[in-house]
Amino acid sequence: MQALGEAVRMALPNGTVEAIAVERGAELVLRIRRDGLLDTMTLLRDAPHLAFEQLMDLCGTDWPEKPLRFEVVYNLLSLSLNQRIRVVVATDAATPVPSVVPIWPCATWYEREAWDMYGIVFEGQTDLRRLLTDYGFEGHPLRKDFPLTGYVEVRYDEERKQVVYEPVTLTQDFRNFDFLSPWEAMTTLPGDEKVHLNRIEGPKPPADKGTQP
Repeated sequence: MQALGEAVRMALPNGTVEAIAVERGAELVLRIRRDGLLDTMTLLRDAPHLAFEQLMDLCGTDWPEKPLRFEVVYNLLSLSLNQRIRVVVATDAATPVPSVVPIWPCATWYEREAWDMYGIVFEGQTDLRRLLTDYGFEGHPLRKDFPLTGYVEVRYDEERKQVVYEPVTLTQDFRNFDFLSPWEAMTTLPGDEKVHLNRIEGPKPPADKGTQP
């Protein structure tokens, strides 16, 4: 697999491939420059000795401590040659990544998801709409610095007869958690008083036949 990665490196302009790795002994990973993404993907799809016809998945990852905090991960599959490859491109919150929709039209869904969840912008993607979050959602929920409670909460207002959005407010009841299973918390079920009593007390040891009571 290392040889396959080197073949891709040699077929691209110098510096396009930043790193080659074989992870877990069987997964070829290429880290490439952002401006060389489209050339790399076109080569991987069209070169007969590569033939990665299918884009199986596109997702984002977030590393807040890095200057380029986001990575866009592309998982490709070659059915004809029975091989896989992973391509990784790094970017920040402001710099767009070229869209691969002209190469694989199915990427529209994945790029919209990465935009919705991480805020990664894809240059050339004309349909960057929210995909999984609600209308009017603020922020991108898979970023590591996104608060677990979110910024707003939604509820139905009976007086106004409509759905309203409000800043998140947590009452004290929701800050105290009882991790005991509701079944374990039950001491007596209707009709099972005797069974529960025996289970709580435990079986009595048999009397010794050699002693008198």
